[in-house]
Amino acid sequence: MNRNKLTKRFLLLSAALTMALSQSAFAGETVAMNLDDAMLRAFRTTPTVSIAQYELDSARASYNAARQSRGISITASHQTKRYGNDDAVEVNGNWTKGIGNKHSNGLTASLPIFTGGKLSGQIQKAKANFKYNEIGVQRTYNEMRSTVTSGYFDMLQADNMQKLSAESVTRLEDHLKNVQAQYDVGVVAKADVLRSQVELADAKQDLIKAENQYQLAEASLNRIVGLPMDTNLKLDNILVYTAYDRTMEDCLAYAAEHRPELEQAKQNVEAYKGALKVARSGHMPQVAASASQSWSDTNWPGDENGNWGVGVSVEMNVFDTGVTLSKIHGAEADLKNAEETYRDTVDSVNLDVRNNYLSLREAEKRIGNTKLAVEQADEDYRIAQLRYMSGVGTNTDVLDAQVALTKAKTNYTQALYDYNTSKTALETSIGVPMTNPATAIKVQAAKTEKAVKATEEKTEEAAK
Repeated sequence: MNRNKLTKRFLLLSAALTMALSQSAFAGETVAMNLDDAMLRAFRTTPTVSIAQYELDSARASYNAARQSRGISITASHQTKRYGNDDAVEVNGNWTKGIGNKHSNGLTASLPIFTGGKLSGQIQKAKANFKYNEIGVQRTYNEMRSTVTSGYFDMLQADNMQKLSAESVTRLEDHLKNVQAQYDVGVVAKADVLRSQVELADAKQDLIKAENQYQLAEASLNRIVGLPMDTNLKLDNILVYTAYDRTMEDCLAYAAEHRPELEQAKQNVEAYKGALKVARSGHMPQVAASASQSWSDTNWPGDENGNWGVGVSVEMNVFDTGVTLSKIHGAEADLKNAEETYRDTVDSVNLDVRNNYLSLREAEKRIGNTKLAVEQADEDYRIAQLRYMSGVGTNTDVLDAQVALTKAKTNYTQALYDYNTSKTALETSIGVPMTNPATAIKVQAAKTEKAVKATEEKTEEAAK
């Protein structure tokens, strides 16, 4: 296959992907989506991802500027002016206002030699801020994964609850038909019909609420992934149980190394250490070397009468009524604040990990119990129906069994939902890194194109 055909295919695939991610293309339509699709759409459309990257770019530029401030600074200047006296004066017997022109040019180079920690403090602060924002990008990715996954699971759960409510309505409708038939032949009392009708009405109320919750969850997920609110989503995944092997100790140890908030709190401490250096440099001498070359002339461009100079300057704050001392005290307080914030963040992270881990294990236990309860409730409902149809059971037994079956299925679904959401929350709380799927696709496409190009070159060489 030649390169032109491959290029055409790549362009067609790119166009198809662009259409697939278009927000306006799916207004009011049905879109099939799995969790990976939702993640990709969210990363492509959500502003928070771009904002985090722009903040990192800004911090990188500030860090580079701080490092480059140690080098030589060269300034070029030019001045043109016309001058004279307001009143005429006598000069050598002649009255004149001394009107004339002056053009001057200059080059000045300066290099800081000693700043008492001011430059190093500024660099340390800028570097810490850069690392803080670098970690902030990863933190944004992790939080985006949590947001998308939670929104996706919320819609799955809402769909499950909607289906359970519909099943309950169907069971009660079938039961009401059976009760009505038996009442028509005089086997049961009118009270059984009325009670069954009331239970069916209550079940329909629950179904209406479940359908509304589904629509709300669908709109929320549409917003997360950047689709129009009225898009109908068809999710491919289901809530399932997959075992989680990490222990509590493993999770705490992993969080200590990977949780972005902890590393950001560390970088905050480093930034305030740099700020303290800058404040203390106010009591230190500032030494700089300089070299200059200048020219001046009455005729433009003023490139005559040159002179030069080199030297070293020393400046030191001797007295400023306590301004520098106050800045030092403020910087020291800021540093203590950052250190205490870091300590508090460590405790918060550990508590967050413990809460999510215990919630995960608690939901895991409920999955086993409620799954067995569903089987038992289903059998109990079947027996209650048979007993009622045989005339040895009561209508209340059937309705109670139906309520118990619906509750058992609801508890099982809720346990699965709690387990999966707790698992996502736990992975976020320990700092499991998330990569940008949009960037990963671009990287893979570049690798594929490079591999195709290399194969074509080898084929051409072999042909020659």
